Amino acid sequence: MIRKIKINIACLLLTLHFISQGQDCWPVFRGDQKLQGFVQVDMPDDPDLLWSFATEDQIKASPVICQNILVVGSMDGCLYAIDHTGNELWNLQTDNAIEAPVLIVGETIYNGNLDGTFHAINLHTGEEKWRFEADNQISGSANWWQQDDNVRIIFGSYDYFLYCLDARTGALQWKYETANFVNGAVGVYNNEVIFGGCDGFLHRINIINGVPNSKVDIATYIAASPAIDGNKAFIGDYDGRVSCIDLKKGSIDWQFEHPEFHLPFIGSPAIYRNRLVIGGQDKNIYCLNKKNGELVWDHHSGARVHASSVIAHEKIIIANMRGDIQLLNLKDGAVSWSYEIGSAIEATPACADGKFYIGAHNGKIYCFGK
Repeated sequence: MIRKIKINIACLLLTLHFISQGQDCWPVFRGDQKLQGFVQVDMPDDPDLLWSFATEDQIKASPVICQNILVVGSMDGCLYAIDHTGNELWNLQTDNAIEAPVLIVGETIYNGNLDGTFHAINLHTGEEKWRFEADNQISGSANWWQQDDNVRIIFGSYDYFLYCLDARTGALQWKYETANFVNGAVGVYNNEVIFGGCDGFLHRINIINGVPNSKVDIATYIAASPAIDGNKAFIGDYDGRVSCIDLKKGSIDWQFEHPEFHLPFIGSPAIYRNRLVIGGQDKNIYCLNKKNGELVWDHHSGARVHASSVIAHEKIIIANMRGDIQLLNLKDGAVSWSYEIGSAIEATPACADGKFYIGAHNGKIYCFGK
């Protein structure tokens, strides 16, 4: 089927200035193109609730923030832009629920919704630049790649395809077919797209031409997104395993699984130095040795964990489906702070400028800090 692309001609004249993750910018789900879920920012030991902002329905999408503008989608179908004090700047109705986190690249927002419509939107005004139609829902965040002036946006859909679009115009560059839903975000590293699919494979795709380089059989659904570190990819799966994949060899280096619990990992791993942190539906947060997969410590969070954890220097931000938010010490998993929202949380927090932002099923986005 020919995809319909609606282009605002004015967007062709814009120059794209790209922003990378820093202490004041969390532009993509998991913070950076490699989806590592880490930021070199110290969180306060006892953060306060600074503000909250209410939408009209559940928030399942993870927020992102750059240029002091936080953007989040809601199941009410709207994208909301909020300033650093919690005031609404604008909202845009996309005509269907939004689960996918937003991507901010320069002055443009990229986001898909549950009817498969993928939008490019001006960060400051909320004006649509172009749209692209996939054939099924988009649940995972887009990612970006740049080589000189060639900038591409990559995302997956439940129509089994991975799409690569021109960032300025939305023109299709290539698409790659898998054998099942593509639910999570894609990692971008070394001119490759790396992602897990519900077909049970970790895929490596050449960004230039969309040709597959290799795929590794994980043998079960992969709903989560990989974290990329050098030539290694780390990912959790639906059978309760965490795998380290050697991207050069195309093989599994190690796997971790609890000897008793074999429940899914919906959230994605966070990695920092020699540590990997991930939460599961068995209610536990696991800290593993990144080199060999050995368990360093575990922490019972009190409820199922869908949200991906974030490592902020020596602290870990976690959230669960009971609505608890906790700060853990990376060294030993001890709880240093907690806050009870009382509504399920499956969105990953965004960190910027010593604050973190998180959404909940009660339709609110929360800002914590000092």
